[in-house]
Amino acid sequence: MNYKPALTSYRVPKSKVIEEYEIKKSRFICWIAPATSREEAIQFVDQARAEYPDARHHCWAYILGNPDNAASAAANDDGEPSGTAGKPILNVLQHKNIGDVVAVVIRYFGGIKLGAGGLVRAYGTATQQASELLTLIEQVPHQDVKIECDYADEPTLRRWIESQKGILLASEYSDKASLKVSLPVDCVDDLYTLTAGWKGTEIDSE
Repeated sequence: MNYKPALTSYRVPKSKVIEEYEIKKSRFICWIAPATSREEAIQFVDQARAEYPDARHHCWAYILGNPDNAASAAANDDGEPSGTAGKPILNVLQHKNIGDVVAVVIRYFGGIKLGAGGLVRAYGTATQQASELLTLIEQVPHQDVKIECDYADEPTLRRWIESQKGILLASEYSDKASLKVSLPVDCVDDLYTLTAGWKGTEIDSE
């Protein structure tokens, strides 16, 4: 039997938001959206580049997974001085404790240099203002679990899985019923409790 401790839920954006911030004639347009993979995040950045092809910079950052223990996080200054754009964007997302998120700040230069400190503040402010427009929802982590049980216990198991909003991924039948399901991690302990008295039941938490 393998068992991993339950992970906590975390907040993610429900949908895309756009907000614009202007300082000393430079325009900073911030896009923020949900993203669950690096490919999805980079695709979002590419969309921003296509939407604003004449902008001087398209700086970005993303956090994938639970922000308390992110599976991946990255930032890019896109030609701005090192540490003045991508990092401030990422810092705002981290401070907001948002996961599965990507932010792009598009800059149109207004002819007046802001300096390193001014850039850090501008990119941070643009991201902060956009983040305040986000509608955040709870993302509940799931865990894949394989359960083998007697046929007599399967109906009870299926009803319980449905009641916990679990997802049936696969099923096989031989001498026993074998179900692979995706369960909210907080329910895995309850599964062991439910099946504790069932003879011949085996559970493997992947």
